[in-house]
Amino acid sequence: MFYSRKIYSSLKAHLARKQITVLTGMRRVGKTTLVKQLLSEVQSENKIYFDLERLDHRELFAEKNYETIILALEQRGLDLKQKLYLAIDEMQLAPNLPSVLKYLYENYPIKFIITGSSSFYLKNLFSESLAGRKKIFELFPLDFGEFLTFNAVPFKKNAPKEWRCQFQKTEYARLKGYYEEYINFGGFPEVALAKNQNEKKDLLADIISSYINIDVAALADFRYQKDFYALIKTLAARTGSRLDYAKLSRLTGIARPTLTNYLEFLEKTYLISRLPVFAKSPDREIVKARKLYFCDTGLLRQLAEVSSGAQFENAVFNQLRQGQDELRYYARKSGQEIDFILGRALAVEVKETPLDSDSKTLQSLCAKLKIKKQCLIGRYPSPQFNQYLWGGELR
Repeated sequence: MFYSRKIYSSLKAHLARKQITVLTGMRRVGKTTLVKQLLSEVQSENKIYFDLERLDHRELFAEKNYETIILALEQRGLDLKQKLYLAIDEMQLAPNLPSVLKYLYENYPIKFIITGSSSFYLKNLFSESLAGRKKIFELFPLDFGEFLTFNAVPFKKNAPKEWRCQFQKTEYARLKGYYEEYINFGGFPEVALAKNQNEKKDLLADIISSYINIDVAALADFRYQKDFYALIKTLAARTGSRLDYAKLSRLTGIARPTLTNYLEFLEKTYLISRLPVFAKSPDREIVKARKLYFCDTGLLRQLAEVSSGAQFENAVFNQLRQGQDELRYYARKSGQEIDFILGRALAVEVKETPLDSDSKTLQSLCAKLKIKKQCLIGRYPSPQFNQYLWGGELR
């Protein structure tokens, strides 16, 4: 059964463009499923799918003589004089593929649909060899709305401009069990569809193992995988905190230049995100410490014991990240913070059980920043306060 993702309509619309459609994201977020569905809906028999995890498919695109590739496509019954839809999965496994794509793109009417598990690989190579010839779409684990879709639960989509920052008892009662499951086990599609907690935990452990043993091994030359894994666990215990590189270096025993490379890799392979600070001067945003979040709260829980509040804040980050607005945080020297600022126009503070005092603090900080819109996001019902949005309505 095909479960639609919010990105799907944009991917489908891009099929009409000559540009190469590139879908990237962490392993097992559902890229292959979307590409196969796209191909199935193409109203043409002149189409084909290649999986580069298959050795024979990989060898085909490793050919130095591009005419040999053309001949192989024709032998499969494809017509290269007519528009051909050609999907290639896991392109990071074929280092020579960008030059092959460039040649075929420029000489034949081929619409390419490409997937890969890392922007670290894709963006670096594509920026040089395929500049202007591709559009990159990023796929993340499910947001809560998609999670509900996978569980066949009806819901109304809420955009930030439509938020009613008032606790809705009915929606909370209807969906609280699903939201708690989403916070605890995250949004990887196969995990969302798993039938029990033990199966979910096994799948999450396998996703982490695949990331370390396949993606890290294939895309980086890090010699010490144990150090790398230990760093990931150390980072998980600090989710929602500002990154202190010197302290992390001391804790892990990893030299700072190496640590910087590791963090860059972790971000560009989608395991972590580093949230910049909100400041009036762009220069200040660059130099000030960034906050750390993980791509999925299920993986986060698998890696470290984190507080309930940190896990909830990370879940809200993942829900907000998939919107169109830039996301930042704000901090004062006094220690006061605003968890998230969307597009420099909406301030969001995350509290498991929001109170009236939290609302007043947020309003005061927003007044200093001249941000007119603000909203508290909560996880649980508050005894005598209801001017906040329940996290399950971020969908």
